Amino acid sequence: MKHLLTRRRALALGLATGAGLAAPSLALARTTIRNTSSFEMQDWRDHFDSLGKATIVADTVSRALHYWNHDGTDYRIFPTSVPMTEELTKRGYTRIVRKRIGPDWTPTQSMMERNPDLHYMPPGPDNPLGTHALYLSWPAYLIHGTHDTRKIGRKSSDGCIGLYNEMIEELYSLCPVGTQVRLV
Repeated sequence: MKHLLTRRRALALGLATGAGLAAPSLALARTTIRNTSSFEMQDWRDHFDSLGKATIVADTVSRALHYWNHDGTDYRIFPTSVPMTEELTKRGYTRIVRKRIGPDWTPTQSMMERNPDLHYMPPGPDNPLGTHALYLSWPAYLIHGTHDTRKIGRKSSDGCIGLYNEMIEELYSLCPVGTQVRLV
């Protein structure tokens, strides 16, 4: 007697069933626009009335930084590190007030209270600010690079937004002083 359900037929039936179950999920996924890194795209109009000189939205939940140029024709997304705790996370509107290649680093008083071994670091491979820094109008809050690539995509900073050195170099060249920034 011949078996009605062969291995080949069972496999085909399983694949067809799996594809049918996945179809609703695929249809829903198409309604959300995402880039290749699977970050959800943002619309600057949800955060600002105009683009100004340039615009940055740093999303601490998705750990992504969104950049738009002055006329909205250039939109880029960068993966970031974000503050370790809610206590260290500042949210709101600010702007870039200063830029520096090869920044030096001095720990803040609250950092020293948490870790007395911290000390001033000149520019170089051990400096936690990486190769470039964008200083915000909030004291001690920056968007900067990092030599420790393990930090990107994680809650690992003392309040700043960190990027891979190659990406902060790119963002540094795109953002003039006066770029508006929102941390959400």
